[in-house]
Amino acid sequence: MAAIEDILQVERIETDIYRGGAFPSHLQRTFGGQVAGQALMSAARTVDADHHVHSLHGYFLRPGDPDIPAVFLVDRIRDGRSFVTRRVTGIQRGEAIFTMSASFHVRTDQGYEHQDRMPPVPDPEELTDRLDELGEEERAVFKEWRNFDLRIVPPEKMVTSPYLAAQQRVWFRYRHPLPDDTVFHVGTLAYMSDMTLLGSSRVPHPESNPQVASLDHAMWFMRPFRADDWLLYDQTSPSADGGRALTQGRIFDRKGRMVAAVTQEGLARTGRQMPEDQHARTDR
Repeated sequence: MAAIEDILQVERIETDIYRGGAFPSHLQRTFGGQVAGQALMSAARTVDADHHVHSLHGYFLRPGDPDIPAVFLVDRIRDGRSFVTRRVTGIQRGEAIFTMSASFHVRTDQGYEHQDRMPPVPDPEELTDRLDELGEEERAVFKEWRNFDLRIVPPEKMVTSPYLAAQQRVWFRYRHPLPDDTVFHVGTLAYMSDMTLLGSSRVPHPESNPQVASLDHAMWFMRPFRADDWLLYDQTSPSADGGRALTQGRIFDRKGRMVAAVTQEGLARTGRQMPEDQHARTDR
């Protein structure tokens, strides 16, 4: 398993053109979080230090090949005083596999403040490491993320709302100390945010084994955080229909501060024979 520092290290090969590394993988498709994280780091390399990413919106267009690097083309859409906008296209073999818009904002702006409260959950130390819960076959694939500590809150230890169709909560963090660079922690969270979220749509359907894949992914970053400290991923799936599932997540730090929000739509298709490579997708 490559370290996240290596995964997010993009190489500048020309003005506004970057290349992300390819790393040994148990998956037959490039993990979506890797593509999104490398695209975000490419965009950030073209923005001055006074602007910090506050949102990204990405679309997964084609399956990525984990055995070859992806090239990221950055378009400088706007450079304003308060906001900077970038568009990034990830390419393999001459075809776009991912496209993303990212917006950056200065931190000197002031305004009113409020946030939702973090739901009550057990401390992560009271829960089981996800890696210890898996069988041998699942564990072989899950080694892809052995540097990430994931702890799912059991349903019997959750306070749920009767008005929400599907709910799931997960504590997660990177297992090893990370550099202090803020951009690096944002890129790491972008990588991590693709883990487990689509799985929240299966909570009401535990018997189902759908064909799954991320279709689009949006994130908003509200407050500073560290990805090597515990973060609570409060996940819901408000709707699933027509082979697609909508999922949403709010991310809190241990102090209860809401640091990010995520919305993702994913493929959740049944009634077709599952392609062989889908059996490798245990992150959902």
